[in-house]
Order: sequence, then C-alpha cells, then structure tokens
Amino acid sequence: MRKLSMRKGVRIAVIAAVAAPFVVALFGYIVMSLWNWLVPAVFGGRTITFWQGLGLLILARILVGGLGGGHGDDKHGRRRSREQWEQMTPEEREAFRQGLRDRCGERGAANAPPKPAES
Repeated sequence: MRKLSMRKGVRIAVIAAVAAPFVVALFGYIVMSLWNWLVPAVFGGRTITFWQGLGLLILARILVGGLGGGHGDDKHGRRRSREQWEQMTPEEREAFRQGLRDRCGERGAANAPPKPAES
C-alpha cells in the first residue's frame, strides 16, 4: 500500500513540474493581453511584451502576495488566539475590549470574540 502511494506522489510531482512552466506562461500571456487591451485605451500607456507581462506578474506577486507560499486561513494562529482569550479572566477580557474601543472605536470591539453567556 505504501509503495502505491509513493508512486502516486512521484507521479503528481512530475506532472506538477511539467505543468508549472505552462501555467506561468499562461498567466504571463493573460497579464500581457489584459494590459495591452486596457492600459493603452484607458490611460494612454504603451503596450508591453510577453516578458514584461511576466515580469509584471512576478512583481505583483512579490508586492501583494509576498515571497512565501500560501498560508491558508492560519488556523493555528486563530486557535492560539482563542486559547489566549479563554485563559483571560473576565476583567482582562473587558480591559482588552476597552483597549480595542479606545484604538478602533466601537467597530474594533465588534471584532473581539463574543462575551460568553452569563449563568
């Protein structure tokens, strides 16, 4: 069973390695096409080549997405925040909420975890 899953993993890795350059080239072509369609008509700018479109795509990835891979929805960070919240005393929670209100107004306090039901 383990041998089968190892072969499947290698096969997926090979397919990804072969397909990745085509996907990058496709996105570069899409960026170039959209730029050449929109920018000259809307802003009076110049057209760009495929390589400039690819460079623009990489630049946008660096500026907006960062250099690292995707981090998903950061479940670990949310779990850690929830654990810290649960370890606070009611007085600490209220002080935290007040700090949010002072810095962000009432909207900031709305993003704090909800108050537990009093029993």
